[in-house]
Amino acid sequence: MTSAAIVQKLWNYCNVLRDDGMSYGDYVEQLTYLLFLKMADERTKPPYNQPSAVPAKYNWPTLLKKDGDDLFDHYRHMLESLGNEKGLLGLIFNKSQNKFQDPSKLRRLVVDLIDKENWSVMSADVKGDAYEGLLEKNAQDTKSGAGQYFTPRPLIQAMVDVIQPKPKETLCDPACGTGGFLLAAHDYVVKHNPNMSADEKRKLKGSTFKGWELVQSTARLCAMNLMLHSIGTDKDLPIIVSDSLSSDPGDRFDIVLTNPPFGKKSSTTIVAENGKVSRETDIIEREDFWATTSNKQLNFIQHVKTLLKQNGRAAVVVPDNVLFEGGAGETVRRKLLHECDVHTLLRLPTGLFYAQGVKANVLFFDKKPASETPWTKKLWIYDLRTNMHFTLKTSSLQRTDLDEFVKNYNPENRHQRKATWTEKKPEGRWRSYAYDELIARDKASLDIFWLKDESLEASDNLPDPDVIAQEIVEDLEAALEQFREIVGDLSPDKLLPPS
Repeated sequence: MTSAAIVQKLWNYCNVLRDDGMSYGDYVEQLTYLLFLKMADERTKPPYNQPSAVPAKYNWPTLLKKDGDDLFDHYRHMLESLGNEKGLLGLIFNKSQNKFQDPSKLRRLVVDLIDKENWSVMSADVKGDAYEGLLEKNAQDTKSGAGQYFTPRPLIQAMVDVIQPKPKETLCDPACGTGGFLLAAHDYVVKHNPNMSADEKRKLKGSTFKGWELVQSTARLCAMNLMLHSIGTDKDLPIIVSDSLSSDPGDRFDIVLTNPPFGKKSSTTIVAENGKVSRETDIIEREDFWATTSNKQLNFIQHVKTLLKQNGRAAVVVPDNVLFEGGAGETVRRKLLHECDVHTLLRLPTGLFYAQGVKANVLFFDKKPASETPWTKKLWIYDLRTNMHFTLKTSSLQRTDLDEFVKNYNPENRHQRKATWTEKKPEGRWRSYAYDELIARDKASLDIFWLKDESLEASDNLPDPDVIAQEIVEDLEAALEQFREIVGDLSPDKLLPPS
């Protein structure tokens, strides 16, 4: 069965469960628990004959033998017990709960949908793509908020295509969400290196990747996603559930690819005994950071710099404020330009992300050894935003939309690039700025654009009304978020409720 057919089959059943009040996110979680148990059982049989990590009293056959209330009770005890285990079982089942309302519907999912397939013999492409399909559908359900953990796959593919990971290189994502960057990098290495040695294959599976994820439920989905794509071992998956910004883990990597969570500031809401609400801003103080700030995005940039080996390569999705904000923002930019080779900036169009109001970019830089002279010589900028209009549903970003960027990036030798912008070709989207030009700008701002916005020139060039409406919504969402932060900073005991 194709991955599309499996996704459709599983998703059709989700629509049945939604009548019982189960959300898309709940469904994907329940599916994750059951898929794990089924695959663990399959691995105990030929040709694998592996011992199961699941205690015998909670293995897959025990679910098949029960029905009605007995099945419900057994499933609830199973989730509770497995959630208390250490290692891989704890990663998958920690804080797990039964979200089914009707035992017969749980029984149908177990017997008719999951038990009928042999997931272990299915190719990683099929079962992995099927699960990715479910995660994308879940991200499209904007009410659940799951979209914030889902980076558009065409963007991830283009970032990986220019970074070009190689066998034996280590790679991490300090905000890995459901694992999109780790999977795309794995697929790239496999596709471009068909003759890897046994040692290289073993390292690719077991010790190449590492991800950190703050949210337990998201880490669970990432773990299953990696398992289905044959990354990690049956006893160990390279996912750590923690706040990656809290400290320097000590590990260093050849490559860091990440899209940190949107939203500028970290804060903790405190409720006093008298019920008064206040907010304490979480300022990250680390010796390895250039600036002390509560701005999560700036902290992630500094954290990525720490995670890189000497000459390591990074590609980080950042919102516009990282490019122009003063104070700590200016400090971080000036330090980054001096101590790293900040060589490429991709200005992204609006309408790519499920989180509303996001104007983002991808910043590419290499970590370099200490030097008195700045490492950044020239910043190349590709503008995919001006006069480009995308929406999530009717005109979504495709990998082909990034072909020109990848070609101009020239990953084979990025020191031999050619600008498409000249004074005679003012519509060119690819041009460079020297280091001296960058630091001479107000606050060393990297928020640079040069193309004329055609919609301001003539009404004939206006995009479709639904695109205009969506862009207005995104601008208003971004403005509201900034006002919320200002209000929160001025009067922390008068928090505005979230929209």
